[in-house]
Amino acid sequence: MTAGTERGPLGRLGVWTWVDALPAPQAAAFAKDVERWGYSALWLPEAIGRDPFVTIAHLAAHTERLVFATGIANLYARDAMTMNALAQTTGELSGGRFVLGIGVSHAHLVTGVRGHEYGKPVTTMRSYLDAMDKALYRAVPPPAPVPILLAALRPRMLALAAERAQGAHPYFVPPEHTARAREILGPDRILAPEQKVLLCTDPTQARAVARANMKIYAGLPNYQNNLKWLGYTDADFAGDCSDRLVDAIVAWGDEDAIRRRIQEHFDAGASHVCIQPLHPDGQPVPHREVLELLAPANGRP
Repeated sequence: MTAGTERGPLGRLGVWTWVDALPAPQAAAFAKDVERWGYSALWLPEAIGRDPFVTIAHLAAHTERLVFATGIANLYARDAMTMNALAQTTGELSGGRFVLGIGVSHAHLVTGVRGHEYGKPVTTMRSYLDAMDKALYRAVPPPAPVPILLAALRPRMLALAAERAQGAHPYFVPPEHTARAREILGPDRILAPEQKVLLCTDPTQARAVARANMKIYAGLPNYQNNLKWLGYTDADFAGDCSDRLVDAIVAWGDEDAIRRRIQEHFDAGASHVCIQPLHPDGQPVPHREVLELLAPANGRP
């Protein structure tokens, strides 16, 4: 039995984080700790570091119950047949402890870094899913079909997630987005938003750390357009972002404040929340203290 079976394949509360700054043995030890703390899933992103599928296969071999998810795998990084093969292979090697999160990434990464032409997001995703459905794969299959979640923010991609996938994985969103996403997805699809958390009670320090983490994301059209859909304006993105926007994206404060924000996502319709533990010192490694504090193994809801 995987850790996620209580509330679907992902369980209730997971961890979203980068492990690229950790040597492989330390990354495996961290995954073991995440499992020991009682989190049901560990999400790994993809950008310009390690390949997430290789990393997940390595980490799965060092854990027993923890579910792994890509948050997200960039469809421009591999063709649909390869993506399908990686999903099936990782699902099999992990013993069924894998969820495939895929997305269209961002134009500056696709065109500027990878050298591909960035197509219309929804059209590109639909065609890619069609190709995955037709992909040949002749090897030992995973014990169960690998769930697919789309990196979806706006209505059209969310609707596609409801139509063609098992749900959606929104990133860089407040609880208000979770409520709107649930309305579009319907009651039965997985909704797994990411929530940045920061264990810091000093407003000046907390917002400084939050702004440093948000800087690259706040300047991207995908995220700006999504947040404007929720009512944020150009003024919120000016300079280093308004306090209102910073506080909406990053849940900072003490344990109770962070737990309240996580609960707001559940109250808005999330079926799973994955927390990204920002380090108060700005280090590019997960903050263990906040993960231990919020650990489901501690018995608090």
